[in-house]
Amino acid sequence: MRIPSTQALRALDSFARHGSVWRAADELNLTRSAVSHQLRLLERDLGFDLLERVGKRVALTPRGRHYANDVRKALTVLGDATGRHAGKGVGGTFTVSCTPGFASLWLCTHIGDFQRTYPDVSLRIVTPRRLDEVSNPEVDLFIAFGDGNWPNRAVELLCEVEFAPLCSPALVNRMGGLSRPADLLRATLLHLGDTEDWSRWLAMHKIENPNPDAGIIFSDMNLVMSAAIAGQGIALGDELTGRRALIDGRLARPFDRSIKSPRSYFLVHEHTKTGHPVLGAFATWITTQLNDAEQTPYG
Repeated sequence: MRIPSTQALRALDSFARHGSVWRAADELNLTRSAVSHQLRLLERDLGFDLLERVGKRVALTPRGRHYANDVRKALTVLGDATGRHAGKGVGGTFTVSCTPGFASLWLCTHIGDFQRTYPDVSLRIVTPRRLDEVSNPEVDLFIAFGDGNWPNRAVELLCEVEFAPLCSPALVNRMGGLSRPADLLRATLLHLGDTEDWSRWLAMHKIENPNPDAGIIFSDMNLVMSAAIAGQGIALGDELTGRRALIDGRLARPFDRSIKSPRSYFLVHEHTKTGHPVLGAFATWITTQLNDAEQTPYG
């Protein structure tokens, strides 16, 4: 059995979670060159490329992402086994603040798996008023949606978001089909917070909107998705929070075209919370779950 260096595997896992060498180096208390060296040694040991250059940044190759996902699972199993047999199982009270849409449309449908894995954790889930809220002193970990700029906080990229039109199949039938993106203007557009995302999507596809402020604006992603499922209009949603409705056939994606959001989901916490016994376990669990979902097609 050929097992690569544990330090190299930890470097790969950290790079996969953070998306950058410097953040991985900061987490592992290593220099950037040391992390890069570990990744190169791992590539040489494995015999295939883990990294590729995408524009000005370095990213995991498709094969590298799959391997990193397996490595994360293996490291989690080893960590749990060590904790149990050393008498230091993960436990205690842990509070997570999560944006309402992410909480109801994704987290609440997966959280039972975390509780089964860590039965000694007393978990509390709360929702903030703002998507980028990270200031509640009673919270141990925030799942926030923003630009990643939270000074004096530990910040880790959880997942990027791409928006695409989502709507009820019944609405598509009532409209006689949607053959081209400009057909979307025949329906009511459903917005979250403001009309910016829809304006960007339409502009990217060179569609001139005669009434850019038209449609319905909601303050909560749950409301946007509920209205879309009920056939009240077309939402600009993401596959992460809309995946279950897409799998169940309650929502359809009439066009493959999507637009990358300038904001992403991040794990954020105060530096003083770094030593919390549950923090690492929860971060690893949710990252693994999201990676597994990304590899699972919805249709």
